[in-house]
Amino acid sequence: MEVLNLVVAKVGGFAWGPIMIFFLVGTGVYLTFGTRVVQFRKLIYAFQLLFSKDHKGDGDITPFQALMTSLSATIGTGNIAGVATAIAAGGPGAVFWMWVTGAFGGAVKFGEAVLAVKYRITNENGEQSGGPMYYIKLGMKEKFGGNWGWLGWAFALFGFVASFGIGNMVQSNSVASAMASSLSIPTWITGIVLAIAVGMVIIGGIKTIAGVTSKIVPIMAVAYIAGSIVVLIAKAAMIPDAFGMIFSNAFSGTAVGGGFLGTVVRFGVARGVFSNEAGLGSAPIAHAASKIEDPITQGIIASLGSFIDTLVVCSMTALVILVSGLISFDANGLMSITDSLSGAALTSTAYATSLPGIGQFIVTFGLIFFAFSTILGWFYYGSKCLEYIAGVKAVEYYKWIWAGLTFVGSVVSLDLVWNLSDTFNGLMAIPNLIGLVALSPVIFSLLKTYEKN
Repeated sequence: MEVLNLVVAKVGGFAWGPIMIFFLVGTGVYLTFGTRVVQFRKLIYAFQLLFSKDHKGDGDITPFQALMTSLSATIGTGNIAGVATAIAAGGPGAVFWMWVTGAFGGAVKFGEAVLAVKYRITNENGEQSGGPMYYIKLGMKEKFGGNWGWLGWAFALFGFVASFGIGNMVQSNSVASAMASSLSIPTWITGIVLAIAVGMVIIGGIKTIAGVTSKIVPIMAVAYIAGSIVVLIAKAAMIPDAFGMIFSNAFSGTAVGGGFLGTVVRFGVARGVFSNEAGLGSAPIAHAASKIEDPITQGIIASLGSFIDTLVVCSMTALVILVSGLISFDANGLMSITDSLSGAALTSTAYATSLPGIGQFIVTFGLIFFAFSTILGWFYYGSKCLEYIAGVKAVEYYKWIWAGLTFVGSVVSLDLVWNLSDTFNGLMAIPNLIGLVALSPVIFSLLKTYEKN
């Protein structure tokens, strides 16, 4: 077991290390300039498209449901626990680098969705299947010739393995822990209820999943943002200091006693990518199911993902933590956190301190519903990866295994599962980014044609 943990740690260190972070952000910068900052040029237009009723296509769900399904898998522990972890480990400046990642990540989400819709297929059940495995296999063959199915297969394998941990057991474990600490409900009871609820939704496939996530995600996101705004209004006088901490620490790293690249940037970028998943290749699997004909239209809608997830929701969490008074600096600029809090505990305490009586419940119920929706969204991702590897029929067995592991995750320790899934989650980016960069001329050409018309 120790050898396995060591191997996983080594691979994980590479998957989330400086080289891959540079590759992820570098791809975002490249696509941002190649699309002439499409994620911000088309921001208002993206919201107009999102709520339009005029979309037509061969997909299974509406563009709005596609975005909500992709957001269901990203808005969750990364926004609540991940932001706090980044601040605790990297200092307030890590928030700035999360913003940078989110800003460039919009172009990555755009490119992923464009390729997902262009190269999607209709499976034997009449459903749309798409994502990195398909645009790598079909798109790269179209452009370069040869057989690239092996690279698509690698992505599907990485995504399938990652789904069990980061998309399922880690999430159910977070829900069970939150219910136990806040409401004293035994973890096994939470596990049973959660497994039944998940099973009832996923048995209906993507249409049922999208129907549920399109209701949960907007309601919980609005509630979480509203609670955060209440805190920030009450602590308005401290907001300038919060921004001061973010910007001053972003280029120093001294607050956490480490080097610039080794602390602030690393934790900010890594947690930013973990939060919005831009470049990892998961979101385009959901966007491929959209009832839309034009790839660029879905790409513009998809670009909202990073904006909503990182630049809005993550920012709310970060600012509430920084105005809570839990973080302080000594005369030498070294940071300290009350009771050495980190992760979800730091976020929960920050809200509880700022909104006594109800603050911690905002975080608790936000975590519960966001984690539940993440389990649903990642089931779809994992099922499409499995479908690519083993065929449509294998997904029927996967449904029952998925519901069972939801219960298992609620009641067992997940150190190895977390490390393993986190590693494979990072590995997903390698084939996906290769496909994105290789097919970037296709993205640019489609966008140029779209804007001419």
